[in-house]
Amino acid sequence: MESPVFALSDAYIDRLAELDPGFATGLGIPGSDHLMTDFSPAGHEAMESLSRQTLAKLNSLNQSSDTDRLAAGVLRNSLEMSEREFAAGEHLRAIRVLAGNVDYARSVFDLMPTDTPDQWRTIAERMSHVPAAFDGMCESWRLGMQRNIVAPRRQVLAVADMLDGWAGTASNPGFFTALANQASAVSGAPTAELQAAALRASAAMAATAAFLRNDYAPVADPRDGVGEERHALARQRYMGMSVDADDAYEWGLAEVRRLDEELKKCAGLVKPGASLGEVREYLDTAPEHSIEGEENLRVWLQDLMDQAMDFLIDGDHFDSPQSIRRIDAKISPPGGAAAQYYMPPSEDLTRPGSTWYPANGRTRFALWSEPTTAYHEGVPGHHLQIGMAVVNREKLSRFQRNEFVSGHGEGWALYAERLMDEFGFLDRPEYRLGYLYAQAFRAARVVVDIGMHCEKRIPSNWSWHAGEAWNAQLAFEFMSARSSSDEAFNRSEIDRYLGWPAQAISYKLGERVWLQMRDEAKARHGANFDLRAWHTYALGLGNLGLDLFKQEMALF
Repeated sequence: MESPVFALSDAYIDRLAELDPGFATGLGIPGSDHLMTDFSPAGHEAMESLSRQTLAKLNSLNQSSDTDRLAAGVLRNSLEMSEREFAAGEHLRAIRVLAGNVDYARSVFDLMPTDTPDQWRTIAERMSHVPAAFDGMCESWRLGMQRNIVAPRRQVLAVADMLDGWAGTASNPGFFTALANQASAVSGAPTAELQAAALRASAAMAATAAFLRNDYAPVADPRDGVGEERHALARQRYMGMSVDADDAYEWGLAEVRRLDEELKKCAGLVKPGASLGEVREYLDTAPEHSIEGEENLRVWLQDLMDQAMDFLIDGDHFDSPQSIRRIDAKISPPGGAAAQYYMPPSEDLTRPGSTWYPANGRTRFALWSEPTTAYHEGVPGHHLQIGMAVVNREKLSRFQRNEFVSGHGEGWALYAERLMDEFGFLDRPEYRLGYLYAQAFRAARVVVDIGMHCEKRIPSNWSWHAGEAWNAQLAFEFMSARSSSDEAFNRSEIDRYLGWPAQAISYKLGERVWLQMRDEAKARHGANFDLRAWHTYALGLGNLGLDLFKQEMALF
């Protein structure tokens, strides 16, 4: 008999899917793929009502068994955070270049199948609701303006630019028109209906961009940072634990210094006597370290992840069912995120997990920094972590299988990069340099994110801008010195940190917790420590806040 906690989790997911069709599409729950999520104040209030009612019901249930106790803890943490965020009005200013409502409304179309006429009819109907979705966003933002709950001006203008890019120009068809054009390859697809809906959706994005630029930006918050109070709330959301900003800032600075030295040593192995900048330039431009063409890159990434899967599963490092051994490498649509990202499999596993690489108009791709990213986004990173949760129906509630706390999830993915280095997959000096840059970049994120949002100063004992307050330009310089990416990407990252406070710190601080838990388990078990069993136990917990994670890992 299913426990009341698991039954409540099921009911919560079902109701959330009804209120949020984008969420339903992400999970592969049928029935609402033709609809758009309601981003209006009424839509947000309906979600808050569901959270409040579910939390009250959860607190009345028996939670005496271990599985119920953990399932209830994970659900309670999420619901309580949602209540705190709603009370703070965060839903009224969710304007940011990544993980905001605008990005969410567009990216849901990436998950929709396009093989049959019926599937294209579903896309056309959903596309017809895009104008209403953007109208709802604007209504919520206007309410925020009335209550003086506004987003930073930098984010507002960046999102307006993003919307204009997706809306298209005379020389660029834009996202929805380009999507509609793909239907011509499917006989019987409603091409005329799609083209008409695409024009209306594109016009809605252009109108939203104009509203943000002309009406919202003049009253937006002129500050880039959100301040300690909002940042503390965000730290709790993305870490699932309390994080002392001063401690994390000092630790991040020390970690940056350590990795700066590692980078110099590794660069000397790639090109002896050259500076870090010269080595990066060489690896970015040398034909022998690059690949030509989007499709060739996709195949290369697919092969990289397939090899990692074979080694990890057929070796003695992970347990994984056959149902999640497939992962697809894809090229993402232009105009979106500047970094590679992962999309989970559907609940029923009919849609496999996938990694999405942003080519953004490029035709030649430097490879030296790509392996560590593929291991992070794909295997053994997000795909094994999320895939194992999806299939673990016996131990995890439906909510647990679909929850994602960034400190745990991104911490695991960064740990996964380190694991592949430990296994020797990054022995080539240029690949290991890419890994070290990824580590240094994430450590620098901790410094920059906390520095900008919590108004820290650069330490007086640093030779670089000692004693100065952080700002966007200094953050860009600091990140660029520790980045394997180009200037456009690094600038987009600063917009990301400023619009998504505390999410960027979750990678390195989350990895720190994963490594701490592994070290403690090794100390407890000594020569009997079994890495495969430890991985199986850890991933078997699903995704959860780091306070809960530490409690559970102490039992291994």
